[in-house]
Amino acid sequence: MTKGVFVCVLWILVFCTPCAGKKTTDIPKDTIHYNSRDTVTAYGPNSMVRNVKQGRNGTILIAAWKGIFRYDGKSFTNITSKISSPSFWDVLEDRNGNLWLATRDSGVYYYDGKSFQQFTTRQGLANNFVCTIYEDRAGIIWLGTGDGVSRYDGKSFRNFSTKDGLSNNSITTILEDKTGKLWFGTRGEPCFYDGKTFTVFRNKAGKAFTNVWSIIEDKKGAIWLGDNDGLWRYDGSSYTLVSKRGASAMIEDKKGNIWTTGSIDPPNGKVWALSRYDQSSLYNAKPTVTEVMSIEGPGMLCGLLEATDGSIWFGALGSTSGVFRYDGKTITDFRKNKIRNNG
Repeated sequence: MTKGVFVCVLWILVFCTPCAGKKTTDIPKDTIHYNSRDTVTAYGPNSMVRNVKQGRNGTILIAAWKGIFRYDGKSFTNITSKISSPSFWDVLEDRNGNLWLATRDSGVYYYDGKSFQQFTTRQGLANNFVCTIYEDRAGIIWLGTGDGVSRYDGKSFRNFSTKDGLSNNSITTILEDKTGKLWFGTRGEPCFYDGKTFTVFRNKAGKAFTNVWSIIEDKKGAIWLGDNDGLWRYDGSSYTLVSKRGASAMIEDKKGNIWTTGSIDPPNGKVWALSRYDQSSLYNAKPTVTEVMSIEGPGMLCGLLEATDGSIWFGALGSTSGVFRYDGKTITDFRKNKIRNNG
C-alpha cells in the first residue's frame, strides 16, 4: 500500500460516518452476560486510541479501536475482550460508576460491572455511530452520533437533528457550560442549546466556525473552540484567534494551562503535536506555546486527559497508534513500553 493510499484510508476511518438512523422511544433490552475473565496485560492498546477519560479511584479509561481498557497504575485490563465489536470511539464513567462505551458501528454499550446492555437504532438511538458521550449536571446522558444527538434519561431516547434546529447532524463533541447551555461541536457549524432552542454559533462578522472537534470552558468562563482555522477563544463579547495550530482535543489543566492535540499546519495535517499554552500568556497577542511531542503523518494525536496525579494522557492513531503519558519530564509509550526523554 502506498503512503498516499494509507493516508486516504486513515482519514476515511477517522472522519467518515454512517448516515442512516431512526427515532423511537421503545427500549427492548439487549443484555449480554459473560462468565469469563477480562484480559489483563502489562501493555496498553496497540490500535487507534481516540479518547482517554478519568475513571474512579484514579483509574484511566482508554477508548481504543480494539477495546476499552482500564489502567489501574500497574496493568491494563481490556474490559471488552468478549464483545465482538472492535471499533470503540469514546468511553464515559457516569456518576453511578457505570460505563458507557461508544462504537463506530454498533451503537453504545452500557456496562454495570456485571453485564453489558447494547443500545442501537433498534432501541431508539439516532445512529449506530456514536462519536462522543457526555453526562450533564442533571445526570442525563447525551450521545453525539452520525445522525444527530440522542438524549437518554434512563428510560427512553429523545433525538435531535437539523429538523429540530441542530446546525449539523454529525456531532463531534459536547459540553455543558456554567450557565447550563449545551454546546455541540459538529463537522459543520457548532451550536448551543438552552433547553428549548438551538442557536448556531458565529462570530460578529457572521463567519461560521467549521468542523469543530473540541470545545471547553476555562476557569474564567471563556469558551475555547478548535476548528479548521485553528484555536479560538470567545469571552462572551469578542472572538480571538489564539493560534493557527489545530485542536482536535483540548483540556485546561489545574494550573490553567491549555493543552491541545492537533495538526500544527491545518488543514494539511502533515505534522501533529501535543502542545501546551502557558496560562500566564494566554491573553497575550502571541501566547507561549510548548510543543511537547510531535509526529509526522501518516498519523494523528487524539484524546486528552489530565489525570488526578497531574500527568497528561493522550492517544494516537496511524503509525504511532497507542496511548501515552507525560509526567512533566518524560513521555511513556505504553504500547512499546518505552520511555521517551523530553528535553
